[in-house]
Amino acid sequence: MKILLSAVLFCFLTSGCTKKAPMINEPTTNQATNPSKGTGNFTYLALGDSYTIGESVKQAESFPYQLQGLLKAQNITLANPKIIAVTGWTTNELQAAIKSENVNGTFSFVTLLIGVNNQYRGYPLSTYKKEFSELLQTAITYAGGDKTRIFVVSIPDWGVTPFGKNSGRSMQTIANEIDSFNAANQEITLAAGVSYTNITPASRNAATDLSLVADDGLHPSAKMYAEWATALLTKVSAVLK
Repeated sequence: MKILLSAVLFCFLTSGCTKKAPMINEPTTNQATNPSKGTGNFTYLALGDSYTIGESVKQAESFPYQLQGLLKAQNITLANPKIIAVTGWTTNELQAAIKSENVNGTFSFVTLLIGVNNQYRGYPLSTYKKEFSELLQTAITYAGGDKTRIFVVSIPDWGVTPFGKNSGRSMQTIANEIDSFNAANQEITLAAGVSYTNITPASRNAATDLSLVADDGLHPSAKMYAEWATALLTKVSAVLK
């Protein structure tokens, strides 16, 4: 059993096993940078990593697209989200990608969820604070300087997932580190006068409810993403109406 578990963990940590279940810190080429298109009256920029592209679920099941659907149900027509996110990205990698994308113009609103890979790789919290602050200012710029149109989402706790439990790391240590990163991004967000949505406590329900976890045993399922979209709905609709 130990040999089998070691082999499974090795697959997660290398690029040669399966594209269905890439490791948190394993960048993939599946970059979802979908241009806003259609006849939507409003536009949406989603910045992040695997949690934003919806790794291991269908695109329509990711939280940006589920949010689009919920807004549509309220007669708020939103163009397809413009997504700048790749599985494995840290704050500095997201910064570099935004620059290379060279996105012009502004958006009706922007979401930002980033940091789990900084935590996973053991990057300094001080570096995260600096780069997250810079990303937040970038997001505000893309909203035309309107801070009310920025929505930061906290980092979920991957330690409670089946992968996290079998990772060889202490679940409590992972939880403590995630809490530290979230304490930092929340403080920076609120100090800037920006909306903060804390989905972390609910993400820990995955410890006992596997319906909240995707088939890869690591990322959120469509069900959990629906919870995030619902948590954002009232806040986003309030600024768009």
